[in-house]
Amino acid sequence: MSLHIYDTASRSMREFHPQVNGTASIYVCGATVQGIPHIGHVRSGLNFDVLRRWLARDGADVTLVRNVTDIDDKILTKAADHDRPWWEWAYTHERAFEEAYDALGCLPPSYAPRATGHVTQMVELMQRLIDKGHAYDVDGDVYFDVRSLPEYGALSGQKLDAVEQGETAVRGKRDPRDFTLWKAAKPGEPSWPTPWGNGRPGWHLECSAMATAYLGSTFDIHGGGIDLIFPHHENEQAQSRAAGDGFANYWMHNYWVTFSGEKMSKSLGNTVSIPVMLEKVRAQELRYYLVAPHYRSHIEYSEEALQEAVTSYGRIESFLRRVAERVGQVQLAGDICREAFDADFVVAMDNDLNTPQAVAALHNKVRQGNTALADGDHDKALEAAECVRRMADILGVDPLSPKWNDQSSADLGMRQALTTLVDRLLVERQEARKSRDFARSDALRDQLLEAGIAVEDTPDGPQWTLKDD
Repeated sequence: MSLHIYDTASRSMREFHPQVNGTASIYVCGATVQGIPHIGHVRSGLNFDVLRRWLARDGADVTLVRNVTDIDDKILTKAADHDRPWWEWAYTHERAFEEAYDALGCLPPSYAPRATGHVTQMVELMQRLIDKGHAYDVDGDVYFDVRSLPEYGALSGQKLDAVEQGETAVRGKRDPRDFTLWKAAKPGEPSWPTPWGNGRPGWHLECSAMATAYLGSTFDIHGGGIDLIFPHHENEQAQSRAAGDGFANYWMHNYWVTFSGEKMSKSLGNTVSIPVMLEKVRAQELRYYLVAPHYRSHIEYSEEALQEAVTSYGRIESFLRRVAERVGQVQLAGDICREAFDADFVVAMDNDLNTPQAVAALHNKVRQGNTALADGDHDKALEAAECVRRMADILGVDPLSPKWNDQSSADLGMRQALTTLVDRLLVERQEARKSRDFARSDALRDQLLEAGIAVEDTPDGPQWTLKDD
């Protein structure tokens, strides 16, 4: 493989070498299911879905684990505020996240473990840490001793003297920087039995236990949002390596979706939920909007940027549908090696999943295909269309994918008939323009406009869309 990725731990680009040739193991921090998912939540899932697709196209057998945090202070608080059982609240929103991932075309994870289903593994990990002198218990709470691990802070670059865990101060901690592995039971809260008393897990402990349970003591890639680097991922790495596990060989972090310069979060009240977004645009258009920027760049959400993405995606979709209607079926082969892709697309994807450059390569191929179509070179147009489908499929936005084909056969037939008629008028209009008969050209455009069809002259040729009411 020639894939290079930016590794947060080494702060450098590194060539990806899996532990086992022909495979790739990925753990992605999934949702804490406290509420309805917004576009900031799902960006991580989409970014790592693209990584998974690219690795699979190289022939790798990819195992991707995306966990569900279904026990957490915020879940308990919100469930209580709404007078609902905590498990019902968690499961309700777990389903909402699953529906969002599915709606946006994420391939199902190999495993989607819940934290509450892995308490046994958590207890075993804590026992290993206590036995090695890296953890201690105080009245049913269990803490990790950060001073016991000289490399603590290596992932995030934090100096121990500057560390603040953000946890409530409690008596019994040896050091205020020690973080919680296990919380002693409180009245009315769920709890599980352990050698140190009943209680529930701390957030950091959960992911170490689940990652190693499914991927082994050492695995290839750990991913998640940039906001998780500290304290969550730092503490995951610390407790895992202190216990003797190699843990992740590479760390990848996607950046935020921001709103007026701030991270999109429920606490700021600036969220844009997936159900609301899907009332504004189609799922494939929203996915395109979220995967087209580089995963290590912030997305500043705006309606204008969203609509620009919709228009850009429409050019890809329009080209593929025109080829399918004029030339014939545009195939998407099952097993596709990297040689079958546009060379610029391959270079971009191998360069730390540089999706902006990959999208540029995709649109360049669309332009080439439109030129071939206009010249009557159907073989070249079809070849370009098949390449466009392959590239779009890696990004999960292939317009001809059955995933996005939600039209009935009758609707599709009407669309094909409309396309044929409109394309004929556009050809006639182009001929009028070439002969400088601008009166005829304008008259044809006005006729289309009266019929509810807007025409835009672009570098890719004339593009038409149905007018908004």
